[in-house]
Amino acid sequence: MIWYKKYTLEEINAQRSGNMSEHLDINFIDIQDDLLVADMPVDHRTKQPAGLLNGGASCVLIETVGSVASLLCVNTDLFFPVGTEINASHLKPAKSGRVTAYCKPIKCKGSMHTWDVEIKDEDGDITCKGRLSTLIIKRTTI
Repeated sequence: MIWYKKYTLEEINAQRSGNMSEHLDINFIDIQDDLLVADMPVDHRTKQPAGLLNGGASCVLIETVGSVASLLCVNTDLFFPVGTEINASHLKPAKSGRVTAYCKPIKCKGSMHTWDVEIKDEDGDITCKGRLSTLIIKRTTI
């Protein structure tokens, strides 16, 4: 298990309150030994004018699930992750329903974490492939 301690989905979803995750209805739906999963609607909040999932919304989902994954790997009394780099390849448009982000570690030790994130539509097709790097900083610096 890569997590600092055992977390419940209720604890993880409680972090959504009062931020973009809550506004966009990003929900954490599964946590395994080395996997964190969240989903997000494809609706008026996340679509671009042509009616497709906005690439920026996909990036928000990647940043959210990867940053929370980093948070779950550290002692949060002492450390906090901040995003340093995001990469996203938009592979297939999504028009409706919910998309699901599957976040797995590439590296999650030390002061830099890197996450591999696949976003899939309700048919299981990859709509976006992303990577997020976070820097782990001391809480006293934020």
